[in-house]
Amino acid sequence: MNMIEKILANASGRKQVEPGDVVIANVDRMVLHDLSSNLVAKVFEQEMGGGKIFDPDRIAFVFDHTFSPPSQRDAEVLTEARGFAAKHGIRNVFDSGSGSLHHVIIENRLWAPGRVVIGCDSHTTVYGALGVFSTGVGNNSMAALGYAHGKCWFKVPQTVQIHLHGELQCGVTPRDVAQYLEGFLGEDGAVYQAVEYAGPFIGDLSMEDRLLFPLMAIDLGAKAGFINPDEKTREFALAHAGTRDFEMFTNDVGVKYERVADIDVSKLEPQVACPPTIGNVRPIGEAAGIEIQLAEIGGSTGGRLCDIRTAAARLRGKKVHPSVRLQIVPATRGILLAALREGLVEALIEAGAILFPPSAGSNQAVNMGAMSEEQAMISNQARNFPGRNGHPKARVYLASADTVAASVLAGRITDPR
Repeated sequence: MNMIEKILANASGRKQVEPGDVVIANVDRMVLHDLSSNLVAKVFEQEMGGGKIFDPDRIAFVFDHTFSPPSQRDAEVLTEARGFAAKHGIRNVFDSGSGSLHHVIIENRLWAPGRVVIGCDSHTTVYGALGVFSTGVGNNSMAALGYAHGKCWFKVPQTVQIHLHGELQCGVTPRDVAQYLEGFLGEDGAVYQAVEYAGPFIGDLSMEDRLLFPLMAIDLGAKAGFINPDEKTREFALAHAGTRDFEMFTNDVGVKYERVADIDVSKLEPQVACPPTIGNVRPIGEAAGIEIQLAEIGGSTGGRLCDIRTAAARLRGKKVHPSVRLQIVPATRGILLAALREGLVEALIEAGAILFPPSAGSNQAVNMGAMSEEQAMISNQARNFPGRNGHPKARVYLASADTVAASVLAGRITDPR
């Protein structure tokens, strides 16, 4: 069995499972942002009639979308979510300004290898980089099985392996590789499958960069993404997990895959996901020269400390192009504090950037970053669907933090090399 299959077998009390089996598994953590927590609460209380939550300590709320309510109704959503948490004894509530959902969960040690994590946010697959089985579920499943019983049902997925090797060219980053895979495999390339990211390239990455790959697996249609745990995973977990008492499941020798894709990353250039979808990925040369009015470092796939360092290194002592508004959105309070201590925030503000609270950033334009019809943005956030950041004809281009930073100096999409 592979890591995913072993975790699901252990969580469902079985000795063995195989692809196609349906299991009812114990869930260790349920993670929700402000929008989904409110919707699940309504299902639990209005459709199910309320009652007692099985284990409130397994639930965590992070208010990362409506972090600064722009309307009375938006403020009421947060008030209702706070009230639900207080009523049911949910203590893990990270209020506005705490950061982006999954980064907050990781930073606050609400995970450990070998566990099962579910969320009503599609990017819940991110924990697969940490030796965890994690996936997104619907509001009804979260309320009826998760809240009420601490369980969830899954069909054990087939697994495809992406074997990555080679060394990156100068100016090419792990984000470029993760983004390339979205175009190479296609947005329906792994529907209800698990995607294992493997090979020497993955093994050499920092844990911070490893997280990018399972996080983006959802846009391949995958049920889960994961990296087979190694010593680097163990060391990270011992330092940052919520407990040192965990079991780290790893692949058996000779596990079988539905298919294997072999990719030499040394051949890649910087990549840009062009409108209208994340799978419309092009080499930088096909997007270079497009004028931009907004740029952002932030969102589920951005706002990491390494992203902020990259932007500050390129912008230090320079000025953002006068036609561009650059938004910097740290993924967590801890990242914001680290960036302040390193002088990164000062360098960025002096360059003309705007600093926003730790949050999901302009994701869905709930609080910030809404775009007009004629505007174009380049960002290292996760998605670029029409209307996600304002007007449906506004254009969002996705790229690495280095490409974003190079572009804000020029006022147009620019090759960071």
